[in-house]
Amino acid sequence: MKALKIFLIVLVVYVGVVVAFESLLGYLQPAGAGTMVVTTTDAGGTSYDRVVARLDSEGQLYVARNHWPRAWYDRALDNAEVQVTIDGESGDYLAVPVFGVEHDRVNAEHRLGIVFRMLTGFPTRYILRLDPRDP
Repeated sequence: MKALKIFLIVLVVYVGVVVAFESLLGYLQPAGAGTMVVTTTDAGGTSYDRVVARLDSEGQLYVARNHWPRAWYDRALDNAEVQVTIDGESGDYLAVPVFGVEHDRVNAEHRLGIVFRMLTGFPTRYILRLDPRDP
């Protein structure tokens, strides 16, 4: 019974750490050299900006959903026409989900460390290719 109590306390603390970490990332939206802003639009036409990590692979631009909060990703799936801002330059893109060999290649090139995965609660990683739209 004591072991079960200890396990439950550790589990609750771990879940609390994951929730706190994910909440801080969502609130602070830290930006840096390897990030970009993805602007998605909901069904009502409201736009939302999200700072995300930029993934480059074989001349293509990608973004990954690495966290449990994923409203931006769901909106990109519902309306694939997104805007991307990198270093102050904005452009229109089409968000295309990738699977199979392409997903595995991009994922392997941009591995997530174990500490990051632990802090985010080991969410499943989904990847979108961002194809430039013609003006």
